[in-house]
Amino acid sequence: MLALADILKSQQRIFVTGSSNEPTTLINQLAQVKLPDHLEFLQFPLAGYNQTDFTQFNSTAAMTTFFMTPSLVGADPRRLKFLPMQMRAIYDYLSSNVDVAVVQIARDRNGILRLGPNVDFAGAVLNSATVILAELNHSLTAAEGCPPINNQQIDFLFESERPLRQQIPPEIDAKAARIGAFVAELINDGDCLQTGIGAIPAAILQQLEDKSDLGFHGGLIDDAGMNLIRRGNVTGQKKTLDRGLHITGMALGSSELHDWLGSTPEVAFRGANYTHELATIRQLPNFVSVNSAVEIDLYGQVNAEYAGGKQISGTGGSVDFMRAAKASPGGRSIVAMTATARRGSVSRIVPKVEMVTALRTDVDIVVTEYGIADIKYLPNQARAEALINIAAPQFRDDLRGGLYST
Repeated sequence: MLALADILKSQQRIFVTGSSNEPTTLINQLAQVKLPDHLEFLQFPLAGYNQTDFTQFNSTAAMTTFFMTPSLVGADPRRLKFLPMQMRAIYDYLSSNVDVAVVQIARDRNGILRLGPNVDFAGAVLNSATVILAELNHSLTAAEGCPPINNQQIDFLFESERPLRQQIPPEIDAKAARIGAFVAELINDGDCLQTGIGAIPAAILQQLEDKSDLGFHGGLIDDAGMNLIRRGNVTGQKKTLDRGLHITGMALGSSELHDWLGSTPEVAFRGANYTHELATIRQLPNFVSVNSAVEIDLYGQVNAEYAGGKQISGTGGSVDFMRAAKASPGGRSIVAMTATARRGSVSRIVPKVEMVTALRTDVDIVVTEYGIADIKYLPNQARAEALINIAAPQFRDDLRGGLYST
């Protein structure tokens, strides 16, 4: 077999799977060998999971990222490129812009090789790449709902045995719990849900244990989602598409979650061309999308990626889901966030956002610990007043004063 350094050629574009599916052992091997010049690595990393700055591999290595993380803050800006792109569009971009795919695979309980536990862009890169490098992780039992991969597709196989990085369940404080309670009021029996990750999504899911026949179609599943499925609150039986299935792109959570997925084929992993596709989601009545924000302004514009003049995350998939929710019959696009940041010293409801991630037309409802603002059908002045009313009280007068002075 060729040495790892001999597999890669100068000028190649190399996609490395991220989040819980990062092939860490294989990446560590790449970091230790002399690589060709002018390689470009592409990744959608996730803070807390993916720590590699690929520009450090040699003096000419470059990296294109679709999401900024703390690990990339010190990268050479001449060789680190942030590409703002929503997840559905990333899938199409990667369908024709990759030479090498670097993935993690595992065997399921029946010995079948499968991708995962993140398949967001797997279909795109596996079809695009001319060379596929795979790390076979023997310590992982593949989720039974992940797509299989034919051994003949793999050009070079590297074996490892290492535990997946676990996502520690977030602590739910009083603010998150209150926001969760408000959002739970907006969820009806039979609704189909999409949520993100963090304390507020966990608080929302925790407070849906009195709901029935919920559906699930989103970008990720975590322990909170698993618990609702186990309890029977999420059944998928009211879905008009993928009835009885729980659709996700990735799994982020504990070893218990990954063990459970190994014997739960009802959790079906699909690429972002399905999970984030408007034409798919619009076939799901009462699709409720719940996303977070860094800040929202009095027009209803959302900033979910920028703070202090710096890119801190990325556009991600929130706008895909917001617009799909608005296309779904009875669907709702909800933004849920705390009213302040920096220990209450800064309002997250502002006169105008620093960067627009989502348009004012993408949001139906905004929720903070101070209440619910249903802005879907409100004209400019009324929606501003509604948003001021759910800002932290100490900032409301200044917000209202600025509103009437313009």
